[in-house]
Amino acid sequence: MRPNFRCLMLFLLTLYTHFGWANKAPCGDCNVVVIAMDALQAAHVHHLGYKKPTTPNMDRLAKSGFSFRQAISPSSWTVPTYLSVFSSMYPSEHGLTNRYVRFSKDKQETANFKNRKPEITTMAQIFKAAGYKTGGFTGDSGVSAILGYDKGFDAYTDETQFGGLENSAARALKWLEGLKDQKFFLFVHGYDSHGQFQLPEGYSSRFQSAKAPVKYKGTREEQAQIREAGLKGEAPKLNREEIEFWRNWYDGKIADADRRMGEFLEKVRALSPAKKTIVIVFSDHGTEFYEHGRFDHGHTLYDELVRVPWIISVPGARRSGRILNEQVSTIDMLPTLLELTGVPADKSLTEQMRGRSVWPLIQGQEKGGRDVFTETDYRNFTHKRALRSADGWKYIQTLENGSEELYNLKADPKEQKNLATGKLAQLEKLKDALNKHLAKIPPPAGGTATGCLPVYKGQCEYDYK
Repeated sequence: MRPNFRCLMLFLLTLYTHFGWANKAPCGDCNVVVIAMDALQAAHVHHLGYKKPTTPNMDRLAKSGFSFRQAISPSSWTVPTYLSVFSSMYPSEHGLTNRYVRFSKDKQETANFKNRKPEITTMAQIFKAAGYKTGGFTGDSGVSAILGYDKGFDAYTDETQFGGLENSAARALKWLEGLKDQKFFLFVHGYDSHGQFQLPEGYSSRFQSAKAPVKYKGTREEQAQIREAGLKGEAPKLNREEIEFWRNWYDGKIADADRRMGEFLEKVRALSPAKKTIVIVFSDHGTEFYEHGRFDHGHTLYDELVRVPWIISVPGARRSGRILNEQVSTIDMLPTLLELTGVPADKSLTEQMRGRSVWPLIQGQEKGGRDVFTETDYRNFTHKRALRSADGWKYIQTLENGSEELYNLKADPKEQKNLATGKLAQLEKLKDALNKHLAKIPPPAGGTATGCLPVYKGQCEYDYK
């Protein structure tokens, strides 16, 4: 190489490194859209292996992006999970583990994390500080502003309890239309797949079979009755046709939600070109339809509740259209978005975040999945902690009674055979790893007493004020 040419190349390399061009963010000038499909079980998503065509729009998005087959939620219900996703912290750390801190006839103290732990930094705050306009449009209930979920958002709506994507999307689009060319971070959430979403009178799922009639109509009142009976150990014994009815009912709701999500994305792209927008679609948790003899979510840490869809679409990304089998946690979402957009994390945020970016995994720069932790303190009925290992094992501790469960997820993906008494070496290995993790974070607020903390009216002896 000639001396003058060599000097020129060294000069250009110095500039490249000095100005950070060597580490340019994959999507540094991009908007961010995060869509939350509440209560969507990964096992009911078509491109993740489900036989029914429940999710054509999610499937299409996955083909233009990346989808995780083994994405695990940090909890199995709404209230704690979204703050874990927004802050990259475990529920026991951020403390929003139930809707109420105290609940009695005389004293009802809401668990608003803005007041109780104001030092927590959220995803919306970070993007707002980086110059983005921030909007959150939700279905209320578990993501209500009463709990602090509006922190960091320029605009936030939660006016309809258990509201769906149709309402949230309409408000989000109106907000987007007023932004013009400003960069934005948008969170849109709907309860369309949730058991308490209000369906039209006489609703019938497109997947409903014409087999033997059942006594159920598929109302949210019926779903709530089965849920509450299950928490008391009094769940009804459903026959095969009744179980099929409820699962078909769920699949129809998922398909309806997927259609609304697809329509919303089409309109977003008309307002913000796809080449400038990162899109994430995920769920906070799944929901049970009798896989372990009960309904709903929050009460266990089995895969029907904690394995969720997570799709990331990044403009211009190489290797798109892949389904990744490596295990990740949705608390990885915040650090992933920071890497994709180049938004910096200061020291306090770096110390706060427990997740790590999945972008190196997506791009093949990192190999292998990760052990993940998940937990629930559901309404004080139960307190559970679990480790789901990267090599396909799950260990669950129930804190209030000391019981243990161990499952080989490769041989027993439906978690029907508890090996806790037979696989001693594997049990001790996972138990030790989980206990080391738990030693770093606080125990459940108020200990492990059981009782009732409501999420909404009618779940305990006293209604809300």
